Amino acid sequence: MENTLVSFQMSCKSMNASEYEYFYEMENNETFCENDTSSVFPGGSMVLPVLYYMLFCIGLLGNCTVLWVLLRHIKLRTMTDVFLLNLVLSDLLMAVTLPVWAHTSQNLVSCKLITGVYQLGFYSGTLFVTLMSVDRYLAIVHAVAAMRARTLCYGIVASIIIWVISIIMAVPQVVFASLELDENNDCQPHYPDETLDFWKKQRNFSENTVGLFVCLPIMIFCYVKILVVLSRCRNSKKNKAVKLIFTVVFVFVVCWVPYNIVVFLQTLQLFGILNTCNSSNNISWAMSIAEIVALSHCCINPVIYAFMGEKFRKSLNRALVKHFHLKPFPSTLSQKDTDNETSNTAVKSEN
Repeated sequence: MENTLVSFQMSCKSMNASEYEYFYEMENNETFCENDTSSVFPGGSMVLPVLYYMLFCIGLLGNCTVLWVLLRHIKLRTMTDVFLLNLVLSDLLMAVTLPVWAHTSQNLVSCKLITGVYQLGFYSGTLFVTLMSVDRYLAIVHAVAAMRARTLCYGIVASIIIWVISIIMAVPQVVFASLELDENNDCQPHYPDETLDFWKKQRNFSENTVGLFVCLPIMIFCYVKILVVLSRCRNSKKNKAVKLIFTVVFVFVVCWVPYNIVVFLQTLQLFGILNTCNSSNNISWAMSIAEIVALSHCCINPVIYAFMGEKFRKSLNRALVKHFHLKPFPSTLSQKDTDNETSNTAVKSEN
């Protein structure tokens, strides 16, 4: 201990004024800029686990219900059904990690496994939501020309490509995932010192590129084009389709845009912008809130993409009556109309 103090004093004496001031600021930032996410919510550390478990239960129930109806009663007949199935699987990946994030990781293997599953669910979920937007765009705006492209085979191929891309983008976080050597034993990425800045920027840039700079503009473009076509469509289901479209865009923006904005602010910090103690605390506080809101998207997706679709509700009605003898949900469509619809496309345009 004495040797350490002597060496510290000698190093301080060899510093000039500016170097000492910088060293002093860095030491104080490390001391006073530590963030405690438990203080974000009233009740401290008990609130976050409760929220995680609530999202887990809702997400598991909703997505398992959709998965059961898809595989047992709807079957996979169209591209839309394939995309919906993969979106459900992606949301399930996100949901099953929530109880683990509510507690500290016990070992390195579970840390890497949960990190990989979470990253895979994040990228695949965002990409499949975008892919379903493109599918709706083709089905309504280019209904005749896209008939050959919107087949079951192409849907499977596109889904495989999305999963491969998601795995590739999730690999770096799995490789560097490790346990903090403290009493909390948190699961965090630990990058090599010589490439620390690069990997942090790469992680943030990848998430922003997928969620904010690529997928969101594609969704907006697809749904604007769909709204233009529906505005000229004399179909009794037009208003219902317009509401569904606005719901899809609104929920995605509310859930993921705040998270991506906070990630972008963290990237600015890596470039020396907003790199003050107060800014760091505010961004950390915002990230704690944004993560909860973003994770809730895996619970809302089943409602948007399945329960709001007439064909799915019809299939769910039959399943409830057949297996549980429950009263079915009200449906406004005849059997003929229902059979002609895709699983989640609420209206067809008239040419």
